[in-house]
Amino acid sequence: MLAYIARRILLMIPTILGIMLISFVLVQFAPGGPVERIIAQLQGQDSGAASRVSGGGGDFSGGNQSPGGGGDASSSRYRGAQGLDPQFIKQLEAQFGFDKPAHERFFKMLWDYARFDFGKSYFRDISVLELIKEKLPVSISLGLWMTLLSYAISIPLGIKKAVRDGSSFDIWTSAVVIIGYAIPGFLFAILLIVLFAGGSFWQLFPLRGLTSENWAFMPWYMQIADYFWHLVLPITAMALGAFATSTLLTKNSFLDEIRKQYVLTARMKGLSERQVLYGHVFRNAMLIVIAGFPGAFISAFFAGSLLIETIFSLDGLGLLSFESIVNRDYPVVFANLYIFSLLGLVVNLLSDLTYTWIDPRIDFETREA
Repeated sequence: MLAYIARRILLMIPTILGIMLISFVLVQFAPGGPVERIIAQLQGQDSGAASRVSGGGGDFSGGNQSPGGGGDASSSRYRGAQGLDPQFIKQLEAQFGFDKPAHERFFKMLWDYARFDFGKSYFRDISVLELIKEKLPVSISLGLWMTLLSYAISIPLGIKKAVRDGSSFDIWTSAVVIIGYAIPGFLFAILLIVLFAGGSFWQLFPLRGLTSENWAFMPWYMQIADYFWHLVLPITAMALGAFATSTLLTKNSFLDEIRKQYVLTARMKGLSERQVLYGHVFRNAMLIVIAGFPGAFISAFFAGSLLIETIFSLDGLGLLSFESIVNRDYPVVFANLYIFSLLGLVVNLLSDLTYTWIDPRIDFETREA
């Protein structure tokens, strides 16, 4: 097993390099960049993401450097820069690191990222790591509680659907699950606001933020209650369709196991249906569901929360990534890409190890051999 883990870790290195290289190359052709944004601000035309003249490279940051169109700067290369001092444009490019050749910026970025040095945000006077740490509580809250809630619903529901396969309960719950999965989370979030956040009906829950303004002055038990009070609507909106896949997966896994010979043997020995179901079937059926928990958490942690964060005014990583892309704050964008990719690879390894922990009969090392 140690040899398998070592091979998987070594494979992460070329995978990360490939992700970063492809992203780096693609960005060379992307329009817009921090230089253009500064120029647009000077011209009074900044709309959050300035346009870049076609031709030449795009701008992108790695650590304190940024892959842009290096070489000798010229104001004619940037839209809206006509009439500006070329020396000023050169200073801007040097400030953002675009005065270096692309390959130098790329290798400098890799060296910095290997040491988890992500530099500073272009347009905020704060390091990228500090900025990400500021947003983590929101993303962790949304990802963790949404995943736990979806599993708490899907596992018991999937087991009951398997036991009562083909019944009216199975049919109508399947219809509810599929409809819930089909409804976009942001539309359901708007409906929740209209109904329960003072939109048109009741004002039972807060509309914005993770805590109240006077949270710091509350007793500890009121702080916990206030925290979950703020999470009710966004977590409900995110979890609406999140448990559909795991519910059907749980049901199908249980159905496959229930039909196997060892289940019939256990019943013939006189075991009760509950003993058969939870003493024999549960461990085998839940293998694929439980082993997928790390991946489900990371998926909920980093994906699909942008609109929910925007609607409920929650300042998390999803909103940070989007705003950084719009504002061409490339150190933040590229650092998020690197961290998310690395976490994804680690979680894939953890998922495989979870399989072996739940069922020691599974041996990935033997299979690879």
